[in-house]
Amino acid sequence: MAAYPGLAIGRPIRIAVDAMGGDHGPAEVIPGAVAHARRHPDDEVLLVGQPAVIASIAGSDRPANVRIVAAAEVIGMDEHPALALREKKDASILVACNLVRAGDADAVVTAGHTGAGMAAAVLRLGRVPGVDRPALAVQMITETGPFVFLDIGANPDSSGENLHQYAHMGAIFAEHVLAVERPRVALLSIGEEKGKGDARILRATELLDASGLNFVGNVEGKDLVSHQADVVVCDAVVGNVTIKFFEGLSGFIFDLLRAEFRRPPRGPLAYALLKPGIERIRAVFDYERAGGSPLLGVRGSVIITHGRARRRMIEFAMGTAASTARNRVAELIGERFSGSHGSAGDTGPATPTGAGPVGRRGPGEPAPVDDFAPAPPAAAGR
Repeated sequence: MAAYPGLAIGRPIRIAVDAMGGDHGPAEVIPGAVAHARRHPDDEVLLVGQPAVIASIAGSDRPANVRIVAAAEVIGMDEHPALALREKKDASILVACNLVRAGDADAVVTAGHTGAGMAAAVLRLGRVPGVDRPALAVQMITETGPFVFLDIGANPDSSGENLHQYAHMGAIFAEHVLAVERPRVALLSIGEEKGKGDARILRATELLDASGLNFVGNVEGKDLVSHQADVVVCDAVVGNVTIKFFEGLSGFIFDLLRAEFRRPPRGPLAYALLKPGIERIRAVFDYERAGGSPLLGVRGSVIITHGRARRRMIEFAMGTAASTARNRVAELIGERFSGSHGSAGDTGPATPTGAGPVGRRGPGEPAPVDDFAPAPPAAAGR
């Protein structure tokens, strides 16, 4: 059985890991990456960063399929992405993307600065031919399984044509990575009636009606948790606000539950009685299993995971990267847009709109949890 949901068995995959990125840095990223290497001995894991630091954490007994690739510089979580990429030519995220560009790796995983990760991917790998703008996607959790939600951070001023392209890219990811047959596609808008919304929603509706996708119209915010679609499309501002609202609301509710369960004399007894149910809820909302957010529309597989990701989530991000690369998601997007579905335009490197950070806490990043609270419902990059 595959170790990760949707992880296809097939050709070995080479994954370049930004070993220096993230709030917890190499101390969590490297063990998570090495764990994937042990579980999948046919895959090759390239740990990119400062060799002495990596070697000291990976240890001398690291698997044979783990290789260290030197990169002298690191882009900090508080740096401006465009400026840092210009000044730090040997940054670990740039070197990792260069490995994919040169054909020496198939995928990139980073827990580092989201803006820097997106910009490095677009600058070094370029866009898939026919793609106007890449989109950052996330797997949102529901009781009946995840759905793909995009864009959550790449393009705050998307057009109707962009939303149409996001729908195709999200559908390809849902079908080939999440194994959803003929995924239902919807636009997130202010009403459930098809076509209700602003001008870009109207334009996207017109295009999606003729797209051949399983387009089911609009969904409202209240419908997201009921899994009425397998792919939900919006612009980055709406997407980012939505997942952060989920994050904040879930944290608020779980804080109230914690307080009540700790209130004597009946609170601890109530928790003891409800603990089995709470554990089942925690399993449903285990956001770490999603791994991270794929940047769809670039020439390669790029997974941007939580800035605060620890080794378990890093290991799942490695699985998502391997599955995305093994199932040829970037190539399938290229094939889709090489025909009538694509938009003409320059496909070379360009800095993505919205490459800067959208806030210190990342999309879907969880508040601290304990035995009284499951994690929030979204999994995404920083």
